[in-house]
Amino acid sequence: MIGLFLGEKKLPLEILKSLKRRKIKYFIIDLSKKNKFKKEKNSYFINIGKFGKILKLIKSNKCKKVLFAGNIIKPRISKLKLDFKGIYYIPRIIKAAKLGDAAILKELIKILSENKIKVIKLNAYNPELTLKKGCYTKLKPSMNDKFIIKKGIQILNKSNAFNHVQALVINNEKVVSFEKRNGTKHMLKSLKNNKSKNNILLKMPKVKQDLRVDLPTIGIDTLKDSKKANIKGIVVKAGQNIFLDKQKAIKFAIKNNMFVVAK
Repeated sequence: MIGLFLGEKKLPLEILKSLKRRKIKYFIIDLSKKNKFKKEKNSYFINIGKFGKILKLIKSNKCKKVLFAGNIIKPRISKLKLDFKGIYYIPRIIKAAKLGDAAILKELIKILSENKIKVIKLNAYNPELTLKKGCYTKLKPSMNDKFIIKKGIQILNKSNAFNHVQALVINNEKVVSFEKRNGTKHMLKSLKNNKSKNNILLKMPKVKQDLRVDLPTIGIDTLKDSKKANIKGIVVKAGQNIFLDKQKAIKFAIKNNMFVVAK
């Protein structure tokens, strides 16, 4: 039995498909905004302040492993309805929230570990959603592109491991834009009037980022938004980026003369 902490967007649906295909038993702790998984069997819509209820549910299902997937909206602490365990743990969550969104998830992992519950990688049942090292398109990065990519990775690795920044657009060693709290899509939309033909999008985890719960994700929509933003190529981390709609996205990149590289 696997416990699933599921949030927003498409990734949780892909994980559910894989579990059903493999006939693996699961139950869901629905952390979406509007009870997204209410039609699923064994689904429980619980706010993150009900630690006691969550831990009891995990233990009643004799569950030793859990998995986090999808965007989990940062809770408004003042509006959380807390149970006894929630009151006990919430100071730690508040402290973590000051460091950034990823720090909240990292603290949740610690709390679960203290209760002898292991958090596994979110792609544990979907290894096909990541890319192996290499270039997946006809267009390859030039020597200058490779130098710029290396510089971009260095910049990402120097950024705060706990915040929301997992992507940037770089052009000739100069950062054109960083991803902000509202995500990669919003960043790319803000660049739609950018006329440069040398923009490269890097979307990858940073040093010390917890890969169990926070793998950067792209898909066909990212490719379409990148085309509008005049992005010539996209770089992800081999085995550590979730790549949704992989075949469609790569086909779109080839058709539009963009490169897709896994480093």
